[in-house]
Order: sequence, then structure tokens, then C-alpha cells
Amino acid sequence: MRTATLERATSETKVAVTVDLDGSGRYDVATGIGFLDHMLAQLARHGLFDLTVKADGDLHIDSHHTTEDVGIVIGQAFARALGERRGIRRYGQALSAMDETLVRVVIDASNRPYLIWKVRFNQPKLGELDTEMVKEWFQAFAQNAGLTLHVETLYGENSHHICEACFKGLARALREAVEIDPRKEGAVPSTKGTL
Repeated sequence: MRTATLERATSETKVAVTVDLDGSGRYDVATGIGFLDHMLAQLARHGLFDLTVKADGDLHIDSHHTTEDVGIVIGQAFARALGERRGIRRYGQALSAMDETLVRVVIDASNRPYLIWKVRFNQPKLGELDTEMVKEWFQAFAQNAGLTLHVETLYGENSHHICEACFKGLARALREAVEIDPRKEGAVPSTKGTL
């Protein structure tokens, strides 16, 4: 079973995450930030990951600590569930359309974290989530999951559509990258023999 359960507690947040990479898209998320919950639901549903996230953070200050720490713990859970990454496809990509918006997401589950972020929003907030925190979530997730992750808005105007296309694209590219390839027979997908 490619599953993991992790908790992180700091003076700013308490986050608990469970992930099943071979799930069916079930989710139960409660971060205290409605728009972030909506995006994490997209990640689970479109990636076919089962995801439980419970977060209690210092939202009386702002959404920064909670958003970033949720990204950290989900990333760590993905990394733990992947283990040695044996048999995975490793690479994944998706074009994600939402109305007038088109986003491209490309992943290498290389265990060498790096984020390229070419996304701009036209408004400062989506519900209670500061749009500048979307990049912070992706950065925290990529760093802790061990992903080289490229996210680019090819075009779009509506900030809600842009953000949702980013998360749906991540879900679909990630699903492809972490799927077990029956032709790899448990081999690490690298000529180095390790990721």
C-alpha cells in the first residue's frame, strides 16, 4: 500500500495528513481556508488520491503559515508514500483548461525538488486565500514531495479559473507521474539506480 500519515505541530499550526496514492479520489479536508479546501479537493478528485487534511492555524494573523504548512505536510506524505519510487512512471504532464484559461503542468518525480512558476493572478484574494500564497503552497509541496515541478499559465484572465486549472493540472500530471508502470517491474526509473 502506498499510503502515509503525517502530523506537524509548530507554535503557528497543527497539520495532520493522510494520503493514499492508489485511491479513488475521496477527500476530507478542513484547513480553515475555504478556497484552499476547494483546491485540495480538486487535487484528490482529479489525481485519484485519497486525501485527508486537518489543519488548525493562526488564521487570525493571515493565511500564510497554514497554507505553507499544509503544502509541507502533504508533500512529505507524498514522498513517504512513494518510498524508493520503484516502478513509477516518474514523468507526468497535463494541459488543464477551465473556461478561458489554459495551464500547463509538467512533473519529474526525481527527488530533486525545483519549482518553475509562471503564473499571475489578477486579484489579490480568492475568498480568504491570498493569491500570492498559491505559489507558496506549490513551492512547499514540490520541495517536500521531491518534485521538479513546472507550472505555467498559457493564457487566462479569471483568477479563480487560473488557480483551479493549476491544481487540476497538478493532480493529473502527478497521477501520471506516480502511477505504477507495469513494464518497469519495480525498478527505480533512473540509470543511477536511485532517486
